[in-house]
Amino acid sequence: MKRFIFAVAAVVFFNAAAHAQKVFTKNGLVSFFSTTKMEDIKADNNQVLCVLNTQSGDLQFSLLTKGFHFAKALMEEHFNENYIESSKFPKATFKGIVGDISKIDFTKDGNHTVSVKGDLTMHGITKNITAPGTITVKGGKITAASKFMAKLADYNISIPGAVKNNISESIEITVNCNLDQKM
Repeated sequence: MKRFIFAVAAVVFFNAAAHAQKVFTKNGLVSFFSTTKMEDIKADNNQVLCVLNTQSGDLQFSLLTKGFHFAKALMEEHFNENYIESSKFPKATFKGIVGDISKIDFTKDGNHTVSVKGDLTMHGITKNITAPGTITVKGGKITAASKFMAKLADYNISIPGAVKNNISESIEITVNCNLDQKM
């Protein structure tokens, strides 16, 4: 009987430990920024799902493209209808891996520079990318952040000639996620 209780306790413990490997948020932030001599364009989406497996380094993001909000309503309308075509391509995703995740001790506070590699899908096009990032552990909380550039042409996002000087050919994408929930 003692062995049975010990076996059940061991299974429960290891099962709980395995589930604690994944942390996530439903309120991550992805922003993009475009700057030209004519104007700056900035949009934020704070309805980003992000899941990180702290054991394997698997990292996934998913967001609805209509979740981006702009300072000007007309920019938001043009973004959704003419550029990202949100009704045709409602989601953007990233599926990849954090390199050298085993070097991070998630039980100790610290900032860790990482490289993330994977598939970014926008506007129906998937491209393999590598981006720098930072994983911060503070007080048991994990934050994942990154900043990288993406060329609009790589994702078949075309800019009409009439506004070509208003929108940069590359946009800066910033990611910041407080992974405060465990699976």
